[in-house]
Amino acid sequence: MAQVIRKPDEIAKMRRAGRVVAEIHEATKAAIKPGVTTAELDQIARHVIAKRGARSNFLNYRGFPATICTSPNDMIVHGIPGPYRLAEGDIISIDCGAIVEGYHGDAAYTAGVGKISPEATRLIAVTEQSLSAGIAQMTAGTRLHEIGRAVQKVAEAAGFSVVEEYVGHAIGTEMHEQPQVPNYWPGTPGPILKVGHVFAIEPMVNAGRPDTKLLDDGWSVVTADGSLSAHFEHTIAVTDAGPEILTLL
Repeated sequence: MAQVIRKPDEIAKMRRAGRVVAEIHEATKAAIKPGVTTAELDQIARHVIAKRGARSNFLNYRGFPATICTSPNDMIVHGIPGPYRLAEGDIISIDCGAIVEGYHGDAAYTAGVGKISPEATRLIAVTEQSLSAGIAQMTAGTRLHEIGRAVQKVAEAAGFSVVEEYVGHAIGTEMHEQPQVPNYWPGTPGPILKVGHVFAIEPMVNAGRPDTKLLDDGWSVVTADGSLSAHFEHTIAVTDAGPEILTLL
C-alpha cells in the first residue's frame, strides 16, 4: 500500500497538533527535577492537551493507560507513568502525541535529572544528533532507508548501538501508518520520498548493546544489558523546501 501524500491543509492541521506536542515537551522539561514523579509529569501533559482543546493519541491506544510515555535510565520506550520518583543523575525519555482535527503529532526527547554522568550527557547528545542526521535525508527523491543509514552512522561512530525492534513510522490520520522507518540500514533502499510525505523519525540509542527486553507490564521496554538508553523523535513533512519539523513551537 502506497503512503498517503498529505495536502497543504492536512499538513497545517498536523502542524497545529505538533505545536501542542512541543508545548507538552516544554512544560514537562521545565518540571523535570529530583523528587518529581512520572505520574506528575503525565498530569502536566494532560493539562496542556486539555488547555489546547486537543486529544491524546497515547491515552487508551491499544490499552495504554496514560497520556505520555516516561522511560527512565535503561528503559528505552513505552514506560507507564506512575509512582517512580526522579532522582539526581537519572535520565528520562518523554514520548507524547496529540490529535487536532483528526490529525496527529508525535515527538520524544530525553533529558537529564540534575547533574548526570558524562556518558549519559554524551548519549543524549549523540541520539539527538542522530535524529538531526536522519531528518536531513528527508528530501524529495531520496530513498526512505537513507534516514536509518544516517541515524546508524552517527550512533555507531560514537560507540553506541541503535535499537532495531522499534522504529519510526508514517503518520497522519493515524498515529502509526505505513511504511515503517528503520533507524538502521536494513539492506534495501526503500521507497522514494515525495513532497507531502510525513514521518515520525525516532532513533532509540543504547549505551551498550542493541538488545531489548519487554517487562511484565506488557509495555515497558528496557535494554537487555541494563545500559542507558535515549530517545528523540520529531514529526517531519517532506516539502519543496526540504524537511519541515512539525513538532516545534
